[in-house]
Amino acid sequence: MEVGVPVIRHLQVPEDSRTEVTVNAAVGIDIGGTFIKIVAVSPEGAILYRTRLSIDDSSVHELQKHIRREILKINGRLGEVQCVGISSPGIVGCDGKSISWMKGRMNVLEGLSWTQALHRRNPVPLINDANAALKGEAWVGAGVGCKDIVMLTLGTGVGGSIICNGRPLTGSTGRAGHLGHISLNVSGQKGITNTPGSLEDAIGECTLTRRSAGRFTSTKVLVEAHLAGDPFATRVWHKSIKFLAVGLVSIINSVDPERIILGGGIARAGHALFVPLRRFMDVYEWRPNNRGVEIVPAQLDDEAGAIGSAKHAMENYETSRTVSD
Repeated sequence: MEVGVPVIRHLQVPEDSRTEVTVNAAVGIDIGGTFIKIVAVSPEGAILYRTRLSIDDSSVHELQKHIRREILKINGRLGEVQCVGISSPGIVGCDGKSISWMKGRMNVLEGLSWTQALHRRNPVPLINDANAALKGEAWVGAGVGCKDIVMLTLGTGVGGSIICNGRPLTGSTGRAGHLGHISLNVSGQKGITNTPGSLEDAIGECTLTRRSAGRFTSTKVLVEAHLAGDPFATRVWHKSIKFLAVGLVSIINSVDPERIILGGGIARAGHALFVPLRRFMDVYEWRPNNRGVEIVPAQLDDEAGAIGSAKHAMENYETSRTVSD
């Protein structure tokens, strides 16, 4: 099994990836907890425009105005864009245009129609943020050429997404892919989904203060202390990675992907993450015929969700044109 080290590379645009959409660009907008990332992407996957907006003190109405203003800027530079897509945390509704379930500080986005909010003539399709990130990576990032892929985003929480035989796995209600909520400890604390001892609980930054007995609030600082030789930091960090490895082998046994992509802030730890993860995978992974699953770092950094939502918008635009024809 080859385990890579995070390196931000240029976009890999496969020759056969051209989208049959007669547009000059698509806009992808990724709604995060702190920032909104906005990109304009060509049909071949090249980024033509990028920006980010802080949302710490913004109301929903202010956010809508800021996003509309950025789209107008893009129109001025690239010509009028015909398709805009949104990626967001939460479960996407059956209509694909709004969030049907979102708990926490962003629950104000539940039920919001982005088509209306952005005053768009064409529908604005919505996609879960983790699914958008994997769609972006599969298109022009670390998943190029793969049909069966799993992605985990390791940050404050742990998000996930699955592509099986080239198609996103969303399930009957949109819950599929919430891999951060698989249970690793039946006696552990329950999380937002009522799951005890989840993978998110074991490695997400949201629980780091508790897991480190109050010593660390940031994974970055924890890893720095580990690399500086702090034995307590090393124990906390390696325990987290061990749980991650056990979670990954559980996912592998269930889904059998050809590649797993790790993204998010924690994945930027580089060798400090991937070297011990390799050792734990050597212990726990089931490898029939001596074949393991490739585990690689994400390549699109925090723009993956925006790129994926742009791709999703292109696909929806082409589908709507085909239906109308």
